[in-house]
Amino acid sequence: MSKKVFVKSFGCQMNEYDSEKIEDILGSKNNLSQTDTPEDADLIVLNTCSVREKAEIKLFSDLGRYRKLKETRPHMQIAVGGCVASQEGKEIIKRAPFVDAVFGPQTLHRLPELINLREVTGKPQIDISFPEIEKFDNLPTSKSKHPSAMVSIMEGCSKYCSFCVVPYTRGEEISRPLDDIITEIIQLTLQGASEIILLGQNVNGYRGAMSNGKIANFASLIEYISEIEEVKRIRFTTSHPNEMNDHLIDCFGNIKKLANHLHLPIQSGSDRVLMAMKRNYTTLEYKSIIKKLRRKLPNISLTTDIIIGFPTETTNDFDLTKKLFAELEFDYSFSFIYSKRPGTPAAYLKDDTIDEIKLERLHEIQSLNIKQGEAYTKKMIGTTQRVLIDHFSKKKPGILLGKTDNNRIIEFKQSKDLLNKFVNVKVTKILGKTLVGELI
Repeated sequence: MSKKVFVKSFGCQMNEYDSEKIEDILGSKNNLSQTDTPEDADLIVLNTCSVREKAEIKLFSDLGRYRKLKETRPHMQIAVGGCVASQEGKEIIKRAPFVDAVFGPQTLHRLPELINLREVTGKPQIDISFPEIEKFDNLPTSKSKHPSAMVSIMEGCSKYCSFCVVPYTRGEEISRPLDDIITEIIQLTLQGASEIILLGQNVNGYRGAMSNGKIANFASLIEYISEIEEVKRIRFTTSHPNEMNDHLIDCFGNIKKLANHLHLPIQSGSDRVLMAMKRNYTTLEYKSIIKKLRRKLPNISLTTDIIIGFPTETTNDFDLTKKLFAELEFDYSFSFIYSKRPGTPAAYLKDDTIDEIKLERLHEIQSLNIKQGEAYTKKMIGTTQRVLIDHFSKKKPGILLGKTDNNRIIEFKQSKDLLNKFVNVKVTKILGKTLVGELI
């Protein structure tokens, strides 16, 4: 009987991508098949995220549950990876000595070796080093399990925002060579992928080496990918305003395969707070980017991130954020109460805003955003949308569901099997956040 691995992924799409790679590499090197049930697993892998508060608490809570499971199955092994693993390192083994291996985002390709060393030596193994691009050179050939495929084009971040732990857990920015990315995408299209989602902590900061010795920027990479006939739609996440240059903005007007959606975190509408966050742009510079984008693509869907209650945030700072949010008319976005991350500069700032006020501000900005998202959705009625069909509805016979460029779910009645295909659908009405349409 073949052994099985259960992988639990936390956090961002980068982690989802890494988790898929973990499953692939354990399958090819350790002959482990996947299971969705931890009780059936011979190896449990927790791929953690440290962006949000209490990430470590959630990890050790999960480990407590799996410890009891391991007591009934002594042969079972447990590995902890991802950003919390990189951040905590030996502390994980100290607090949870039953853990067999700890690895970082840049050393996931070494997990089979760590597991084998654990069996040979009888000692827990730890590798949270930063071996740069080695990770990608040692991963199995990409497999497409879905028509929409994620491709990681770079690792780490060099922005060092005062609130963010990513540069410390994933290292500084390292871009993959352009040829390697193109090769992976072609391999994925040969397996049926038609939508490519480019991933990176600071994806538009991509600077990849080309075979001619030159360096390709992110806009150039998109242009190269758009020339691959089998690729029908291109998405990317997550971007930084400092890297939204005119070349990339032009892509939204010139490349039809590029989805008419951009997630561009602003974090605050107050220049004073942005300075404290070390974001290195002003609200005026951010608004200038949005103006250029809408000039190129008037119907672009723009989403953003907002941090509420950053240390020293005043009522006036919040009012400026609310004003900017209303002015730019974002689509559905993400807003969070500030989470103190250990070791970051912001963790040492005085925070004298009480939790009740932070929660009130969060509800206020979220209420505003709901209205903006609903308004944007209503504008879609009567428009024709490019849709990638995901699946048949389980609750409504004969109903197909897919996603538009701006990530709206749309449903329409169709007897034909159009799964994994791109079609044009006219939006006829709205059901909550879901669109209803007719096949054109």
